[in-house]
Amino acid sequence: MAAFVGAPKLFICLLFWLNTLSSLQGATDFYEFRYPFIKRASSFLSSSSFSSSNTDEVSYDYIIVGGGTAGCPLAATLSRNFSVLVLERGGVPFSNANVSFLSNFHIALADTSPTSASQPFVSTDGVINARARVLGGGTCINAGFYTRANSDFIKRVKWNARLVNESYPWVERQIIHQPKLAQWQDAFKDGLVDVGVSPYNGFTYDHVYGTKIGGTIFDRFGRRHTAAELLASANPKMLTVLVYATVQRVLFDKTGKRPKAMGVMFKDENGNQHQAFLTNDRRSEVILSCGAIGTPQLLMLSGVGPKAELERLNISMVLHNEFVGKGMADNPMNSVFVPMTRPVEQSLIQTVGITKMGVYIEASSGFGQSQDSIRCHHGILSAEIGQLSTLPPKQRTTEAIEAFIKRKKGIPHEAFKGGFILEKIAMPLSTGHLNLVNTNVDDNPSVTFNYFGHPRDLQRCVNGIRMAAKVIQSDRFTNFAKCDKPTMEKLLNMSVRANINLIPKHTNDTKSLEQFCKDTVITIWHYHGGCHVGKVVNHDHKVLGTRRLRIIDGSTFSESPGTNPQGTVLMMGRYMGVKILRRRLGKVAHV
Repeated sequence: MAAFVGAPKLFICLLFWLNTLSSLQGATDFYEFRYPFIKRASSFLSSSSFSSSNTDEVSYDYIIVGGGTAGCPLAATLSRNFSVLVLERGGVPFSNANVSFLSNFHIALADTSPTSASQPFVSTDGVINARARVLGGGTCINAGFYTRANSDFIKRVKWNARLVNESYPWVERQIIHQPKLAQWQDAFKDGLVDVGVSPYNGFTYDHVYGTKIGGTIFDRFGRRHTAAELLASANPKMLTVLVYATVQRVLFDKTGKRPKAMGVMFKDENGNQHQAFLTNDRRSEVILSCGAIGTPQLLMLSGVGPKAELERLNISMVLHNEFVGKGMADNPMNSVFVPMTRPVEQSLIQTVGITKMGVYIEASSGFGQSQDSIRCHHGILSAEIGQLSTLPPKQRTTEAIEAFIKRKKGIPHEAFKGGFILEKIAMPLSTGHLNLVNTNVDDNPSVTFNYFGHPRDLQRCVNGIRMAAKVIQSDRFTNFAKCDKPTMEKLLNMSVRANINLIPKHTNDTKSLEQFCKDTVITIWHYHGGCHVGKVVNHDHKVLGTRRLRIIDGSTFSESPGTNPQGTVLMMGRYMGVKILRRRLGKVAHV
């Protein structure tokens, strides 16, 4: 009887597995059926000039550069009433198993090939980082945690609270899930409450002090749901999405008092160049949604930025703005390794402790195996994805990463049981800058985040490491880990040796928490800034000193919203789309 009752469940799982397999193997058919407006850039027929008076030429009400976390919901919304062209430099996520499954999270970040969904870069601080290069943007390569911003953030950015509260659910209904809590996350939750990160708020999207379980873009089968899926809400007759379309610059008409965006120049997957133009309507816009690295880079490549920066690379200046590329920030993260005597289920971020001392505490656990890539990993803290948190930033070279991966392949996975407790600084005071290296948009610009440049950030890191240690030393967590309560020095030494001494050693002073913070700083990919409101854009996100040019992405943020920003960036795309439509059409807007 029990076997009979379990049969339907087995059958459903089998159907899901077959559906997943077929959707990956025949992904082209799958996404062309559901998203018929997605095409390769080489299929585009270029317009010949600024003028769109020729009725045979195609022009657009909105051209969105970057089909990422903000760009996809923005495009889906605007297309309900107007023609929209989205230009995305990467490919589609639907056929990429490294993107689609939680178990392959580390592999997507470890893939440094030119067609990877992830493009690595190293800040001048020496911290290895990544930026998305795929339709769906950062939602395709991140750890999946979903939470809303706190109400104070909404007030600071002067957004309409009512529209914000309408826009979050629009996203949540389509791609957000309640996680099945992993044992590691459950023990971590109990440990947080034990040490006073209270109250326990249960499962909630809201940003509230205490311990909570947040949402996730991974469903119960471990499959990722990205911003690209929000395009299913678009009007397919009004939307064109071109993948492998790398925008090289925005085209301006400089004959008026203020330069006016007319369109963009981009290259397709074969290297052929194209131009796409806006309609003649004064309300048509080019909207940059390339992220905190790509947007200030593209703005400068288009001639909008600091005069000296543009002259240095012989870029024709359209508009001098000294603030483009300034105020770059990244929330520094440090971690404490916790070894286990038994295998631990893989989990990314599900539980978070929101403290009142400017620090967030999170956790990841488990190992994964893949015959196609690396043998073992530590989830979000994998050395394979370039973090190498046991090395000081300046020593995290490409050679060190490659040597580590090569030597680690033959190690039995039993050596990698355990997980990490992570602490992240909320609203860091330390900021840096972004500069062009050359005029090739494919190359990363030079980025400095200036981690711990402000002493208060360093002190908050010290407090966060102490809090993380208390969680690990709590009765609830030690009972789960089945180990004696480790001392602070032992915890830090274990963290420094987390990669079992297979990488070149650096002598860390583990008695100095300040030094530990500096030497083991890594990123959780929450960088932002470079095009701040009031300096590069106004409160409607229109680029100051220009016409028909707007920026809608995290480059406009002076702080990362909530514990993890993706929820608010997704919401931002929907919010700004609705706001634009209502201002242009009033009550007749179809949203």
